[in-house]
Amino acid sequence: MVNIGECIKDELQRQERTVSWLARKLNCTRAAVYRIFAKNSIDTQQLVHISQILHYNFFQLLSEDTARTMCSNNDTDV
Repeated sequence: MVNIGECIKDELQRQERTVSWLARKLNCTRAAVYRIFAKNSIDTQQLVHISQILHYNFFQLLSEDTARTMCSNNDTDV
C-alpha cells in the first residue's frame, strides 16, 4: 500500500522544493507539513490541493496501487 505522506515528501524533494515553501502554499506551519508526511492516508480535499500545488496527480498513484493490489488479490483467489 502506498504511504501517501511519504509520496508527497518524495515529490517535494524531487522538485527541489522546501517544506517551508509547501507550508506557505498550504497556508499552514512547517510542523503541519511534517505531520502530512507522517500520514498513511489523507483527506481527499487536502490531497487535491497538494496535487494542484505540486502539479502531480497523487490520485493516479493511488489508483495504480489499488489496481496492483486488486490484481494480486485476484491471483491468490484462484
